[in-house]
Amino acid sequence: MADTSYGVNHALAVKLWSKKLFVEVLQECIAAKFIGETPGSLFQIKDEMSKTAGDKVTFGLRMQLSGRGTTGDNTQQDQEEQLVTYSDSLIIDQQRNAVRSGGKMSEQRVTFDVREEAKSGLVDWWADRIDTALFNQIGGNTAQSDTAYTGMQATLGPDSDHHLIAGAQANEQSLNSGHTFDLALIDTAVERARTISPGLRPVKAAGDEYWVMFIHPYVVTDMRKNTNTAQWYDIQKAALTGGNGNKNPIFTGALGMYNNTILHMDKRVPLGINASTGLAIATVRRGIFCGAQSGVVGFGRDYNNVTQFKWVEELFDYENKLGVCAGLVWGAKKTQFNSTDFGAITVATYAAAH
Repeated sequence: MADTSYGVNHALAVKLWSKKLFVEVLQECIAAKFIGETPGSLFQIKDEMSKTAGDKVTFGLRMQLSGRGTTGDNTQQDQEEQLVTYSDSLIIDQQRNAVRSGGKMSEQRVTFDVREEAKSGLVDWWADRIDTALFNQIGGNTAQSDTAYTGMQATLGPDSDHHLIAGAQANEQSLNSGHTFDLALIDTAVERARTISPGLRPVKAAGDEYWVMFIHPYVVTDMRKNTNTAQWYDIQKAALTGGNGNKNPIFTGALGMYNNTILHMDKRVPLGINASTGLAIATVRRGIFCGAQSGVVGFGRDYNNVTQFKWVEELFDYENKLGVCAGLVWGAKKTQFNSTDFGAITVATYAAAH
């Protein structure tokens, strides 16, 4: 019986392994389930640069008309209202990582396949890098200045309308152990989302409208330990079990729901920022309350397809050492128009390790 196999550097093998990497990264990446092509997606794909040359795409926002208009037979001519538009832009760049074996004898001493382990390692690395970048962006983590961790561009801090601080504190460095997470903060975020201008738009799923909120494991522990109110019970009584809701990606892996806000836990939710020093605060976490188009994601030409990643294998030192590289031309950014956040509200609370 003859086996079908694809050796190192085989043209079809490269495509197969690139596809496998892409699929497995998406399975491991929490943010991937929220990425989509429509304006109703939490992270919207801007595909212009995947179709043509360029490293930056500019996109616009038209504000709602707000004029009085005319009534009766009053003249409308020369009373027209001016359209108000703002723009934002997304930059993409190449990002890569690679693994190289120690050589044939090094590979001989272990029972695992170096090529397979290299793929697994790159899956973990890319999933973490994509999630980290998106959370740093929508969480406004300005303490992180290395764009390799922020979706290939600088982060932008939240404006005052999109920044809630527990206990109505003036800044995040003022938070203390009396300012842990409370479900009332979600109520405030929902109210803020519906009343500010421009308002946040909820994500549509399973025939209804929902918000999505990401919180740190420390915050989850605070809620579990809160015995004075029904904090954790209120979430669990709306737990997403059964029905059509849990078939939609935004429900998968959720902690539960409160006030139509789906709660997800992730350790990459960023730290708070000291407003005076610009440094991260180890005892503060920024929960991220999200609506549609909280962020945008873009890919370079030849990358926005089923293989997505560029998988390259090379042999070094007279074919003694195998090197594997996985790269992607991409970018991610929080949407912000006219210095105003568009789709996300940060909710800062005291949250320390227990």
